[in-house]
Amino acid sequence: MLKASALATVLAGLTLAGAAQADIQIDLGSTQRVTQLFAYPNNCNVICYQNWTLEQTVEHYLNQSLQRDGYTNATLKVTVDNQQVFATLKGVPDNYDQPLIQLLNAGDLAYKGASQLLADKKWAYNWYLFLPLGMALENRRSVELLHFPPDYSLTQAQDYLKSNTTDRWAELLTTNGVAAAQTPGYQTIIDIAPIAAPATAGSDLEGTYSYFNDYQTTMVKQVSQSLAGQTLPMVAFGAPVRNWIKTQYGPTVSVLGLATISPVPGKNVPVLGANHPSYIWYAADPANHDNNQAQADAAGVKVMEQDLTAACWQAGMGGNPKADPKATLSACTQKWQVTDKLQSCELFYTTIRKDTPEQAKQQCTTAKTLKAPATLPPSTL
Repeated sequence: MLKASALATVLAGLTLAGAAQADIQIDLGSTQRVTQLFAYPNNCNVICYQNWTLEQTVEHYLNQSLQRDGYTNATLKVTVDNQQVFATLKGVPDNYDQPLIQLLNAGDLAYKGASQLLADKKWAYNWYLFLPLGMALENRRSVELLHFPPDYSLTQAQDYLKSNTTDRWAELLTTNGVAAAQTPGYQTIIDIAPIAAPATAGSDLEGTYSYFNDYQTTMVKQVSQSLAGQTLPMVAFGAPVRNWIKTQYGPTVSVLGLATISPVPGKNVPVLGANHPSYIWYAADPANHDNNQAQADAAGVKVMEQDLTAACWQAGMGGNPKADPKATLSACTQKWQVTDKLQSCELFYTTIRKDTPEQAKQQCTTAKTLKAPATLPPSTL
């Protein structure tokens, strides 16, 4: 028989263990609200590519967040009771619901903007409202400000981080020392147009930004701060996004230009301008250089240097948010545009031209490639 003191110790341990495993129940709202905010049904009309229920759809995206936050042993169950949707989680911190609730509240603002677009007859038949679901909610390292998600990320992949754009940038982050399993934490995305649309729809979306102003600024306020209150670095990808930064916050952000914004009073967010991750294919297309292959290659190499430099800065600042942004950018510029310039060139030929390492090395040791690059062609990306 246990002594009273020993029994008390055992019971205290059981109580603590129970507290650690206590369920978190999150009221996600009505079935109508959840249907709107989770783009349900994601890809189903008559013949369904992925024939999920509303509960399965929500579970899918929330499980992505759990995995990307590192809670691989957490459990999740989504249920509907009296037209209200609830998510019950076990094995996560007590405050894990906060960023999810914030995201959905911001999503209400996005839905309002999309509804107004429709009322103004500016909503296209092949657009879908798509919030950045499935991101890391807690263990965020940096923020990526982008234009819009491609439609196939929703309809085919059901994964906001599955696209040519995000895949390429994840590779650049790993080249700069980020473990492949950790890249989702660096790729917390805010799209200024939360609309899944065909990849060619960029110019068509230019008139939509003002409809999502409340959503955009709310997301930047929330996502640029970690749950612990740490300010996170941000990369602004592509001309439309860099122009949006200027319109919304004031500073001009060029490619590899640094700026500071204060979406929350007293919190200064360092912002680095970058090319759109897909711009390199446009810049390196011979058709955009009067079919001059050498000029196209030179432009592509230059963009690769810029992209590697931006990813280096993101990796460095995300790994140490207290690092000096200017010093980090200077070190990354030195690395990829001077010290490891040859490697930058070879990475262009192996990843964009799909050459073998031997072919890339041969290309990069010729004068025609390593000379001053051609002027980069303009793009709406």
